[in-house]
Amino acid sequence: VIDAALANNVSQVIALSSDKAVAPANVYGASKLFLEKLFLNANRENATQFTVVRYANVFASKGSVIPFFLAKKVDGYLPITHPEMTRFSISMQEGLDLVMFAIQHGWGGEIIVPIAPSYRILDVATAVAPKIEHRIVGIRPGEKLHEVMISASEAALTVQRKRYYIVCPGEGSWSQNQYCFKTDAIPVPPKFEYESGCNEAWMTVEQIRELLLSGNNS
Repeated sequence: VIDAALANNVSQVIALSSDKAVAPANVYGASKLFLEKLFLNANRENATQFTVVRYANVFASKGSVIPFFLAKKVDGYLPITHPEMTRFSISMQEGLDLVMFAIQHGWGGEIIVPIAPSYRILDVATAVAPKIEHRIVGIRPGEKLHEVMISASEAALTVQRKRYYIVCPGEGSWSQNQYCFKTDAIPVPPKFEYESGCNEAWMTVEQIRELLLSGNNS
């Protein structure tokens, strides 16, 4: 993709990454990290702008916990990997908005992360089937207790702009200071880490249930 974009003088490329790229625990996560490094490094090649957007599983999408729980209801219990496990929540529309923000406001060389609420896996289980037994089955290999969207090591380069965090490049044609000067962005606090278990915004059981009943995760 990078070679094709450079060969055809494409003006802008948006790469889709995920929380799995942050401190990867398996090969899939490592491949996402490698994707980020390749696309961000490609900004040095020519005028093509490469921007990365990093986000979590879309709410109720294939492969997320909600369709899994819905399918497991017939067994009479829901398997819970860990009682304290959390995840970020992002809708399909919010994912699209993130990409559009990157297209319209991307500088090239940055990682853009949406500011999103968290939910507890136990709360999802309660919303899906409030009267069914929960069984703790343990965390699977490569699975994380909490999702990390921005690591503490990235905090020094991270700013907040509107509904997004921007991880600015450590080197290249522009810096964090330049970005803050030319936009309304502000640096995040020192030692900042964006983790689903330490979030300021949380979805309640009622909010999760309302989304499920409406059948609308957009």
